[in-house]
Amino acid sequence: MTNPEKVPWSGVVTSIQPRIRLTRSFDQSSHTYLGYVLRVSGVIGDETRDVTVAIGEAAHAKHGFKVGNTVCGEGEPVADSRIEIADLYKVSKLRVLASEPEHGANPPPWHGVPPALPVYRERGHRRLAARTYGASCATCMWGAYMAVEMIVDHWKPSQKRYRTETFCYGPRSCRLYQAGPTRKVPGRGGMSWEEEDWVDEESVAHRDLDD
Repeated sequence: MTNPEKVPWSGVVTSIQPRIRLTRSFDQSSHTYLGYVLRVSGVIGDETRDVTVAIGEAAHAKHGFKVGNTVCGEGEPVADSRIEIADLYKVSKLRVLASEPEHGANPPPWHGVPPALPVYRERGHRRLAARTYGASCATCMWGAYMAVEMIVDHWKPSQKRYRTETFCYGPRSCRLYQAGPTRKVPGRGGMSWEEEDWVDEESVAHRDLDD
């Protein structure tokens, strides 16, 4: 099999958020911290449009990406869009061409340099209404749009379903935050499990309201 051809891309970063894959199995869940996702307004190949690019933790540590950077690189189209939220991954020739000065607007949303992935893991998250994410949080470094893989029957792990979910790692006092409806996870024999509010409350209970 030949390797996929890499696609050049470039533009201005409009968002950088953690790239985290969520695996659900009824009332159990686990996270895989993969890196970060850049949303870039610019050019991919010969098209002018937004593109989402998956980058590794080391690349972010080196460049310190933030909203307003002008960047470029090459990447491969993702192999399985069910478990990826980016258009491109396996990025090479990554460069920051220019950096905009800090904006004076007060957060939220937060547009600084996102922290290392262990910070997200330690902070924990709350579910975030998809509509609120789209309207207010898609550019915030504390927002997260996750690919979700659901194992419906743990005796038959090949039986899976896929969807996306949105989460907030930001301060509990954020004025833009809206939880939205609780989420249900399908199980064997037509059963389902509902992830109630206490799961979120427990996840962020160790943080102060403004942290």
